[in-house]
Amino acid sequence: MKVAAMSRIDATFAALRARNRKAFVAYVMAGDPTYDKSLQIVRGLPAAGVDIIELGLPFTDPMADGTTIQLAGQRALAGHMTLDRTLDIARSLRETDDTTPIVLMGYYNPIYSRGVDLFLQQARDAGIDGLIVVDLPPEEDDELCLPAQKAGLNFIRLATPTTDDARLPRVLTNTSGFLYYVSVTGITGTASAQTADVAPKVARIKSQTDLPVIVGFGIKTPDAARAIAQVADGAVVGSAIVDRIAAGDSVEDILAFVKSLADGCHDV
Repeated sequence: MKVAAMSRIDATFAALRARNRKAFVAYVMAGDPTYDKSLQIVRGLPAAGVDIIELGLPFTDPMADGTTIQLAGQRALAGHMTLDRTLDIARSLRETDDTTPIVLMGYYNPIYSRGVDLFLQQARDAGIDGLIVVDLPPEEDDELCLPAQKAGLNFIRLATPTTDDARLPRVLTNTSGFLYYVSVTGITGTASAQTADVAPKVARIKSQTDLPVIVGFGIKTPDAARAIAQVADGAVVGSAIVDRIAAGDSVEDILAFVKSLADGCHDV
């Protein structure tokens, strides 16, 4: 299923292709370490070279995340971060930036608790462009994927090193915006992506879809972002950025680090 109108995500990839440029995607947890600092960081990401923002929705039981992202979620929740306040961050960015896509990444429980129809309306109104919901497999498309696409939001699916040829077509069905390839087996922030392993997996996926394939998990340095961007349509960095936030780096230093990663990805 295709989203009817060109989304911000589609427009971003079209613009990148026109410039022969790869996409740099940055993940941050909403509300980490505080709402105000998180908002400052998010607002600074586009100027630091970020093409797409992944905004983490804090949740108490993040099964796909390693210690770094788990602790970020705990800090955010301890600071009284909620789904509403997460959408407020997106809404605040939209006051000054109407072009950078925002993908909300998280788990289904908070969405289910809110109610799918109400959540989709609120997310759309806040300026969210896409969803990555890691605990909803393709067999559950009726729960959120199809309603999201009907509401005009891209639904972005994950593929992993264990997604074989029999499973891949099911994963690609109803996926839109881009496909997120998880470069390592396991949770976030625990291993480094190896380009030699990633390249054939990305090529196999691209032989079956026209969607951009973006690689995440295990990308921690500008050199790693550059190497992955050579074999994919772009790179996602999350834990390495969140580590800087956890260390108490200033907003300026965090954004300078993000820019170094973006520059690495864009050098390709």
